[in-house]
Amino acid sequence: MTDRTGNNPPFGSVYPDGEAPVVRVGADGQREMANLRWGMPSSKRALMDAAENRANKMRAKGTEFDFAELLRMEPDKGTTNVRNTTSEKTGKTNAHWAPWLGVANRCLVPFTSFAEPDQDHEGTRKNVWFALDDSRPLAFFAGIWTPHACVRMKSKGWEEIEAFGFLTTDSAEPVRAYHKKAMPVILTSEDEWDLWLSGDSWEHVKSLQRPLPDGTLKVVAFGPRSDEVAPVRA
Repeated sequence: MTDRTGNNPPFGSVYPDGEAPVVRVGADGQREMANLRWGMPSSKRALMDAAENRANKMRAKGTEFDFAELLRMEPDKGTTNVRNTTSEKTGKTNAHWAPWLGVANRCLVPFTSFAEPDQDHEGTRKNVWFALDDSRPLAFFAGIWTPHACVRMKSKGWEEIEAFGFLTTDSAEPVRAYHKKAMPVILTSEDEWDLWLSGDSWEHVKSLQRPLPDGTLKVVAFGPRSDEVAPVRA
Protein backbone atom coordinates (compact mmCIF):
# COMPACT_ATOMS: atom_id res chain seq x y z
CA MET A 1 0.00 0.00 0.00
CA THR A 2 1.20 3.53 -0.80
CA ASP A 3 1.18 5.95 2.14
CA ARG A 4 0.40 9.48 0.97
CA THR A 5 -0.24 10.87 4.47
CA GLY A 6 3.33 11.52 5.54
CA ASN A 7 4.17 10.69 9.13
CA ASN A 8 0.75 10.93 10.77
CA PRO A 9 0.67 11.32 14.56
CA PRO A 10 -1.93 9.38 16.57
CA PHE A 11 -5.37 10.98 16.26
CA GLY A 12 -7.03 11.34 19.67
CA SER A 13 -10.14 12.62 17.92
CA VAL A 14 -11.45 13.70 14.52
CA TYR A 15 -14.38 16.10 14.16
CA PRO A 16 -16.47 17.15 11.13
CA ASP A 17 -14.45 18.92 8.43
CA GLY A 18 -11.24 17.73 10.05
CA GLU A 19 -8.64 15.67 8.21
CA ALA A 20 -8.35 11.93 8.75
CA PRO A 21 -6.62 9.05 6.95
CA VAL A 22 -8.60 6.73 4.68
CA VAL A 23 -7.58 3.69 2.65
CA ARG A 24 -8.76 3.64 -0.97
CA VAL A 25 -7.84 2.18 -4.35
CA GLY A 26 -5.59 4.61 -6.23
CA ALA A 27 -5.50 5.43 -9.92
CA ASP A 28 -2.83 2.72 -10.38
CA GLY A 29 -5.17 0.06 -8.97
CA GLN A 30 -3.13 -0.27 -5.77
CA ARG A 31 -4.34 0.60 -2.29
CA GLU A 32 -3.18 3.89 -0.84
CA MET A 33 -3.69 5.82 2.39
CA ALA A 34 -4.40 9.55 2.15
CA ASN A 35 -5.71 12.31 4.43
CA LEU A 36 -9.15 13.58 3.41
CA ARG A 37 -11.67 16.04 4.90
CA TRP A 38 -14.61 14.57 6.80
CA GLY A 39 -17.92 15.57 5.20
CA MET A 40 -19.34 14.47 1.84
CA PRO A 41 -21.14 16.97 -0.42
CA SER A 42 -24.57 17.97 0.84
CA SER A 43 -27.60 17.42 -1.37
CA LYS A 44 -28.44 19.94 -4.07
CA ARG A 45 -31.87 20.34 -2.49
CA ALA A 46 -30.39 21.27 0.89
CA LEU A 47 -28.07 23.85 -0.66
CA MET A 48 -30.88 25.25 -2.82
CA ASP A 49 -33.14 25.65 0.22
CA ALA A 50 -30.37 27.40 2.16
CA ALA A 51 -29.59 29.75 -0.75
CA GLU A 52 -33.27 30.59 -1.26
CA ASN A 53 -33.60 31.40 2.44
CA ARG A 54 -30.56 33.67 2.20
CA ALA A 55 -31.97 35.28 -0.97
CA ASN A 56 -35.32 36.00 0.71
CA LYS A 57 -33.55 37.83 3.53
CA MET A 58 -31.58 39.90 1.02
CA ARG A 59 -34.75 40.73 -0.92
CA ALA A 60 -36.39 41.90 2.31
CA LYS A 61 -33.49 44.30 2.80
CA GLY A 62 -33.58 45.47 -0.80
CA THR A 63 -30.12 44.07 -1.49
CA GLU A 64 -29.30 43.15 -5.09
CA PHE A 65 -27.73 39.75 -5.75
CA ASP A 66 -26.92 37.18 -8.43
CA PHE A 67 -28.75 34.02 -7.34
CA ALA A 68 -26.51 31.68 -9.36
CA GLU A 69 -23.45 33.09 -7.59
CA LEU A 70 -25.27 33.04 -4.25
CA LEU A 71 -26.01 29.34 -4.73
CA ARG A 72 -22.44 28.56 -5.83
CA MET A 73 -21.03 30.24 -2.72
CA GLU A 74 -23.59 28.80 -0.28
CA PRO A 75 -21.54 27.20 2.54
CA ASP A 76 -21.60 23.40 2.42
CA LYS A 77 -20.44 22.10 5.80
CA GLY A 78 -20.63 18.56 4.48
CA THR A 79 -22.57 15.43 5.36
CA THR A 80 -20.60 13.27 7.77
CA ASN A 81 -22.83 10.18 7.93
CA VAL A 82 -24.38 8.30 5.00
CA ARG A 83 -27.53 6.48 6.14
CA ASN A 84 -30.24 6.47 3.48
CA THR A 85 -28.50 4.73 0.60
CA THR A 86 -31.90 3.41 -0.56
CA SER A 87 -34.77 5.83 -1.27
CA GLU A 88 -37.82 5.19 0.90
CA LYS A 89 -40.05 6.50 -1.91
CA THR A 90 -38.73 4.44 -4.83
CA GLY A 91 -36.90 1.54 -3.18
CA LYS A 92 -33.98 2.28 -5.50
CA THR A 93 -30.48 3.50 -4.68
CA ASN A 94 -30.63 7.06 -3.36
CA ALA A 95 -29.88 9.39 -6.28
CA HIS A 96 -27.66 11.66 -4.20
CA TRP A 97 -25.39 8.87 -2.95
CA ALA A 98 -25.47 6.62 -6.03
CA PRO A 99 -22.49 8.28 -7.83
CA TRP A 100 -20.16 7.43 -4.91
CA LEU A 101 -21.22 3.91 -3.96
CA GLY A 102 -19.24 2.23 -6.74
CA VAL A 103 -15.77 0.77 -6.26
CA ALA A 104 -13.96 3.93 -7.47
CA ASN A 105 -15.29 5.90 -4.49
CA ARG A 106 -15.32 3.36 -1.68
CA CYS A 107 -12.79 3.64 1.11
CA LEU A 108 -11.99 2.26 4.54
CA VAL A 109 -11.82 4.71 7.44
CA PRO A 110 -9.52 3.32 10.17
CA PHE A 111 -10.38 3.79 13.83
CA THR A 112 -9.51 2.38 17.23
CA SER A 113 -12.44 3.98 19.09
CA PHE A 114 -15.36 6.25 18.24
CA ALA A 115 -17.74 8.47 20.20
CA GLU A 116 -21.48 9.07 20.18
CA PRO A 117 -23.22 11.71 22.31
CA ASP A 118 -25.35 10.40 25.15
CA GLN A 119 -28.81 11.30 23.85
CA ASP A 120 -30.86 8.44 25.26
CA HIS A 121 -29.40 7.26 28.59
CA GLU A 122 -28.87 10.31 30.83
CA GLY A 123 -29.29 12.81 27.99
CA THR A 124 -26.10 14.69 28.87
CA ARG A 125 -24.92 14.72 25.23
CA LYS A 126 -21.42 14.04 26.55
CA ASN A 127 -19.29 11.67 24.52
CA VAL A 128 -19.45 7.94 25.14
CA TRP A 129 -16.48 6.14 23.55
CA PHE A 130 -16.79 2.66 22.06
CA ALA A 131 -14.20 0.13 20.84
CA LEU A 132 -13.96 -3.58 20.14
CA ASP A 133 -12.25 -4.01 23.51
CA ASP A 134 -10.13 -2.10 26.01
CA SER A 135 -6.98 -2.51 23.91
CA ARG A 136 -8.73 -0.60 21.09
CA PRO A 137 -7.74 -2.86 18.19
CA LEU A 138 -7.80 -1.47 14.68
CA ALA A 139 -11.06 -1.69 12.72
CA PHE A 140 -12.59 0.23 9.81
CA PHE A 141 -15.75 2.14 8.97
CA ALA A 142 -17.18 1.50 5.50
CA GLY A 143 -16.60 4.84 3.81
CA ILE A 144 -16.98 6.71 0.54
CA TRP A 145 -14.98 9.63 -0.84
CA THR A 146 -14.94 12.12 -3.71
CA PRO A 147 -13.08 15.17 -5.02
CA HIS A 148 -15.20 18.21 -4.19
CA ALA A 149 -15.11 21.98 -4.70
CA CYS A 150 -17.21 24.19 -2.44
CA VAL A 151 -17.28 26.80 0.31
CA ARG A 152 -16.99 25.02 3.67
CA MET A 153 -16.68 28.22 5.70
CA LYS A 154 -17.36 31.75 4.46
CA SER A 155 -14.13 32.92 6.08
CA LYS A 156 -12.08 30.50 3.93
CA GLY A 157 -13.97 30.93 0.66
CA TRP A 158 -13.86 28.51 -2.26
CA GLU A 159 -11.82 25.35 -1.71
CA GLU A 160 -10.95 22.26 -3.76
CA ILE A 161 -10.75 19.26 -1.46
CA GLU A 162 -11.08 15.49 -1.25
CA ALA A 163 -13.97 14.63 1.05
CA PHE A 164 -15.07 11.45 2.78
CA GLY A 165 -17.89 10.17 4.93
CA PHE A 166 -18.92 6.78 6.25
CA LEU A 167 -22.06 4.71 6.20
CA THR A 168 -24.30 4.37 9.25
CA THR A 169 -26.92 1.80 10.21
CA ASP A 170 -29.22 0.79 13.06
CA SER A 171 -27.62 0.95 16.49
CA ALA A 172 -26.66 -2.24 18.34
CA GLU A 173 -25.90 -2.59 22.04
CA PRO A 174 -24.15 -1.01 23.81
CA VAL A 175 -24.34 1.97 21.41
CA ARG A 176 -28.15 1.77 21.33
CA ALA A 177 -28.42 2.49 25.06
CA TYR A 178 -26.82 5.90 24.56
CA HIS A 179 -27.52 6.76 20.92
CA LYS A 180 -30.37 4.74 19.45
CA LYS A 181 -30.64 6.76 16.23
CA ALA A 182 -27.71 5.18 14.37
CA MET A 183 -24.13 3.91 14.56
CA PRO A 184 -21.29 3.62 12.01
CA VAL A 185 -21.04 0.62 9.69
CA ILE A 186 -18.03 -1.25 11.09
CA LEU A 187 -16.02 -3.85 9.17
CA THR A 188 -13.95 -6.13 11.41
CA SER A 189 -12.46 -8.82 9.15
CA GLU A 190 -10.06 -8.86 6.21
CA ASP A 191 -12.73 -10.52 4.08
CA GLU A 192 -15.08 -7.58 4.72
CA TRP A 193 -12.33 -5.03 4.03
CA ASP A 194 -11.44 -6.76 0.77
CA LEU A 195 -15.09 -7.02 -0.31
CA TRP A 196 -15.72 -3.33 0.35
CA LEU A 197 -12.71 -2.32 -1.75
CA SER A 198 -13.35 -4.94 -4.42
CA GLY A 199 -14.74 -4.34 -7.90
CA ASP A 200 -18.06 -5.89 -6.91
CA SER A 201 -21.21 -3.89 -7.56
CA TRP A 202 -23.08 -1.93 -4.91
CA GLU A 203 -25.84 -4.54 -5.10
CA HIS A 204 -23.33 -7.15 -3.97
CA VAL A 205 -21.64 -5.19 -1.18
CA LYS A 206 -24.60 -3.27 0.27
CA SER A 207 -25.31 -6.13 2.69
CA LEU A 208 -22.30 -4.83 4.65
CA GLN A 209 -24.42 -1.83 5.69
CA ARG A 210 -25.68 -3.57 8.83
CA PRO A 211 -25.13 -3.29 12.59
CA LEU A 212 -22.67 -5.47 14.45
CA PRO A 213 -24.17 -8.16 16.69
CA ASP A 214 -25.16 -6.87 20.13
CA GLY A 215 -22.23 -6.92 22.54
CA THR A 216 -19.48 -6.83 19.90
CA LEU A 217 -18.46 -3.36 21.07
CA LYS A 218 -17.87 -2.14 24.62
CA VAL A 219 -17.81 1.24 26.33
CA VAL A 220 -14.20 2.29 26.97
CA ALA A 221 -14.55 5.91 28.15
CA PHE A 222 -17.11 8.51 29.22
CA GLY A 223 -17.06 12.24 28.70
CA PRO A 224 -13.82 13.39 27.05
CA ARG A 225 -13.76 15.03 23.62
CA SER A 226 -10.66 13.03 22.74
CA ASP A 227 -9.73 9.40 23.43
CA GLU A 228 -6.10 10.10 24.16
CA VAL A 229 -5.39 6.58 25.43
CA ALA A 230 -5.62 5.15 21.91
CA PRO A 231 -2.45 3.08 21.39
CA VAL A 232 0.46 4.40 19.36
CA ARG A 233 1.18 2.08 16.42
CA ALA A 234 4.41 1.90 14.46
